[in-house]
Amino acid sequence: MRQRPIGTATRGTTNPNRLRRMDRWIADAHGPALRRAGTPVAVDLGYGAAPWTAVELLGRLRTAEPRTRVAGIEIDPERVAAALPYEREGLTFVHGGFEIPLDVRPLLIRAANVLRQYDEEQVAEVWARLCSRLAPDGLLVEGTCDEIGRRHVWVALGPEGPRTVTFATRLGSLERPSDLAERLPKALIHRNVPGEPVHAFLRDFDRSWAAASPYASLGARQRWIAAVRALAADWPVTDGVRRWRQGEVTVAWDALRPGER
Repeated sequence: MRQRPIGTATRGTTNPNRLRRMDRWIADAHGPALRRAGTPVAVDLGYGAAPWTAVELLGRLRTAEPRTRVAGIEIDPERVAAALPYEREGLTFVHGGFEIPLDVRPLLIRAANVLRQYDEEQVAEVWARLCSRLAPDGLLVEGTCDEIGRRHVWVALGPEGPRTVTFATRLGSLERPSDLAERLPKALIHRNVPGEPVHAFLRDFDRSWAAASPYASLGARQRWIAAVRALAADWPVTDGVRRWRQGEVTVAWDALRPGER
């Protein structure tokens, strides 16, 4: 007998291109693993009321590995039924939840805007459950973005647990880096208070951004690059200029890990 889906339905809000920043980062960071895999399967978990994000994920991952297959998983059976007409070669839609009801272990699980409605205390259990379903070289990407994808923060996890946190933004819309605080994933959003590492990180990022203001005459991209370069002197930034140019910066999870309460 099939297991009852684990989890609760999200609001279902979705827009085309909402997750483009996350998708492009995944294709770049995880492309080599997709190419090595015998069966590169990715999951769009909780895709919502419309299937756009799963359709787009397939297209973007296939730029990295044309053999990639995507399964959109939704806990609401009506949403699955509505998505079925969009199935195509390499793209399927499945009724399920955090148990990931597939016959293969996926190389990628993307869970965007899924855990925002959960309590912070539930996050570790969900992460552990999802990571247990990954292939040995797999990646879980869990995070939050705004409605049109201008601001996004996500955590990348391997089977062993969290690895990095990425902050991504459309630079033309940014007043200061701490504007991204409202899009912190559930594991971090309530920790943006004095004494917590993520608060110190965003404080230092704002200071670096202010110090880089002379670069504004060259454009927001050059100012961001200068600010991140200064930030990297004190924080374990794990990426380089090629990603910074996209309005991104990735930091080791251990540097932002919440303190004990």
